[in-house]
Amino acid sequence: MSKRRVFDIDFDEAGVPAGTEEPAATRRGPMAAAISENADALNARQTAEAEIRAENDRLAHEYVALKKNGQILGLIDPALISASKLVRDRMPGRDPELDELKASIRDVGLSNPIHVEEVEGGYELIQGFRRLSAWRELLAETGGDTYARIPATLQARGVQLDQLYRRMVDENLVRRDISFAEMAQLAMSYAERGGHTVTTAIETLYASAARQKRNYIGHFVRLLTSLGDELKHPESIPRATGLSIAKLIEAKPRFAAQVRAVLTSQPDRDAATEVSLLRGAVAGAAKAQTKPGKAVAPRSSARTTIRLNRPEGVARCTASAGKFEVLLDHDFGTVDPRRLELAARAFLDSLKDPG
Repeated sequence: MSKRRVFDIDFDEAGVPAGTEEPAATRRGPMAAAISENADALNARQTAEAEIRAENDRLAHEYVALKKNGQILGLIDPALISASKLVRDRMPGRDPELDELKASIRDVGLSNPIHVEEVEGGYELIQGFRRLSAWRELLAETGGDTYARIPATLQARGVQLDQLYRRMVDENLVRRDISFAEMAQLAMSYAERGGHTVTTAIETLYASAARQKRNYIGHFVRLLTSLGDELKHPESIPRATGLSIAKLIEAKPRFAAQVRAVLTSQPDRDAATEVSLLRGAVAGAAKAQTKPGKAVAPRSSARTTIRLNRPEGVARCTASAGKFEVLLDHDFGTVDPRRLELAARAFLDSLKDPG
């Protein structure tokens, strides 16, 4: 009979308390690991998409705000631009200085984009009539891709018509070549289209101009209204001549008919001839006002010269009958006209007799 061998094994029960054994390491299957990774990736993608949507919303709001303020720049087809919404302040006919603008665009490009408003099927011109005209002529002459699209700032829809007119007018006020006749014509057209009085039109459109300038525009309105279509070159009438005629028309109702007769006598006149005829009419009216036999006080031949030391240099001032001249190494043409007007008024007021 075989014998079983018995091994005695001693357990130290005090060494390992019951229930404190370390569990075996937990192991996940491949499916569970894949699900967890997909969930993490999905969360990360959703977070990224939310951030992208927030950024897109911010950019969209910023774009709308910029467009509303006319600060979005684009390249658009000139054929899609209409110029019928606003009455232009330019007289009919081709601008004689357009060739100079075309040469500038050819040499250095369009430094100042035009300004348009988006409308159904295209765009409506707000500012830049001369620039657009020059660009279109260059496109017609070259037929190339260079002028196929014109730089323009885009204005969103919905801007009030009065605001669009003000923007156009304020831009033109800084141009030195805009005439009082053109400004008066714009005020008349604006009044007729909007059902306003001409006075209201002038106050609305030229609110940024000095009051004296608005008064001048009113005088030219009277001039254009009285002489009508007899004027062929009203944009060439100097301010002083136009004001004199307007005042004479107001003082003498028959004077307008006399001027029209003078103009009709030379139907093929150019701008220089027309201005000469108007000046002759003013001179003739002034001569007729002088009564025969009435002595005209001779002008004094006195002449006074003053030298003033200024920060800009030495100013040489000469005063004589009907004339006060200042010679100074300073470009007075760059000074704001309103400042010049205030300075001139202060100078003349200071010469008034205190009594």
